[in-house]
Amino acid sequence: MANVDGDWDCVTKSPLGEQKSVFTIRSNGDTFTGQQAGQMGSLDVIDGKVDGNKLTWKMEMKVPMPMTLDCQATIDGDTLTGTVGAGAFGSFPLNGTRKV
Repeated sequence: MANVDGDWDCVTKSPLGEQKSVFTIRSNGDTFTGQQAGQMGSLDVIDGKVDGNKLTWKMEMKVPMPMTLDCQATIDGDTLTGTVGAGAFGSFPLNGTRKV
């Protein structure tokens, strides 16, 4: 199993511009918990799953409008790449690097 745990400096490219955040991941077998904290507040990981170096999870966004985000990412060493799905608004790229 890949080492997915850590604090990650992330950028999501959304229609509101680049959203910088710190994504905290704490795995436990094939699940994980965590939080993504940025300018627009903090979102808790819901239903986080780990499959090797692949992560899937949901987050409940409140601002600027209530919405469930469907997220996925792949971790390769100290690099995280993935997408944040925002329903009818499409998917946005998510990129990050592990904080040292």
